[in-house]
Amino acid sequence: MADKYLYFTELLSMPVLDLKGRRIGRAKDAALVPREHAARIDRFLVGGEYTWLTVRFDQIRSITLENGIQLSDEQLLPYHDDEYMMRIGRDLLDQQIIDVTGRKVVRVNDVTMGIQHDGQRDILTVLEVDIGVRSIFRRLFQGVLPRPLIRRLQRRIPPNSIRWEFANVVEPDPLRRLRLNISYDKLEEMHPADLADIVEDLAPAERGAIFETIDSEVAADALTEVEDPKMQASILENLEPEKAADIMEEMAPDEAADILSEMKEETSEEILEEMDSEPKTDVRELLEFEDDTAGGLMNTEYVALHDNATVADAMAALKGNEDLLETLNTLFLIDEEERLTAAIPLARLFLAAGESRLKDLASETMIQVTVDETQDRVSEFFDKYNLLTLPVVDDEGKLAGVITADDIISILRQK
Repeated sequence: MADKYLYFTELLSMPVLDLKGRRIGRAKDAALVPREHAARIDRFLVGGEYTWLTVRFDQIRSITLENGIQLSDEQLLPYHDDEYMMRIGRDLLDQQIIDVTGRKVVRVNDVTMGIQHDGQRDILTVLEVDIGVRSIFRRLFQGVLPRPLIRRLQRRIPPNSIRWEFANVVEPDPLRRLRLNISYDKLEEMHPADLADIVEDLAPAERGAIFETIDSEVAADALTEVEDPKMQASILENLEPEKAADIMEEMAPDEAADILSEMKEETSEEILEEMDSEPKTDVRELLEFEDDTAGGLMNTEYVALHDNATVADAMAALKGNEDLLETLNTLFLIDEEERLTAAIPLARLFLAAGESRLKDLASETMIQVTVDETQDRVSEFFDKYNLLTLPVVDDEGKLAGVITADDIISILRQK
């Protein structure tokens, strides 16, 4: 087993020997070139007497814990930094990365590499990122105790590691991210709440890197799960206005308005200017209301039909608003002046014939509030009448928006 794997901390300071077995230096770092291979160690950086040298993977004959690194080619070049290179010691060790399967942010303590012989040479391949106590123990005693002894002693400590393919490196610099071929595709497959938890544990630059890169719809869902409104605003403020606008367009208008209200006025205005006309109009209307009023709480995602509509008309309207079906529980009727006239629980549609008039299915008592009603009063209505949805009307009785039970729950959480 000893010949099948090597830890990065063991590789450090390992002697590098020429064709005659003479030491030319010690290993100082190792690097991946992700565009060439996602896991193979492509370069070894060797500290010589006066300078660092670069050893390519195909210049190595063997790598063993006992004998170090033995070369098959001595034509080495001085080391120079390469933007396509990810160095283990500099760019990975002690850095925060994302454990995609564990859905958390972790710190890298060591790296486990496999040793494979291809018939000509030994090749190192990154297998796992080590994050547990065992890897800390290994680092503490490296250079103090013999390496074989450290390996024996560490067996008593349970391993804790992440397979390399499930470790996502976070790189804030867009150009370097591109050169290193780093993507966040795996993050897009996470539940938005899990992605939000990860984002909250990262530094601002890393948060921005993720939101700048992932799909706008995924970003919008994750952003709404971030609990701190100021963090939500900060994330968008640090994005390019075009990207921030794309994310805003995927959000419910009320959620977008809440975040924009936390931003600097000039920044929010810049983002609004980048948004498409329809969502921009809805968000601007909501921004006109105070946060602690019904107008500030409501959203404009509802389905309203003319008060002479039938069940068949309602079913057609629902098919045209499939994106609302997960949260929709009530339809509303309005007259020719757009004044609210009735509310119909969605469940009643499925018990009625297609030609039935919707107003005949309406709730006997319709509870509504005006846009300037207080937040506390709105909460009382939900509690008193056990509401799922509360329509909000303007001074003329026109339907302006709706407040849902989820909106009230969010308020109670903040308290």
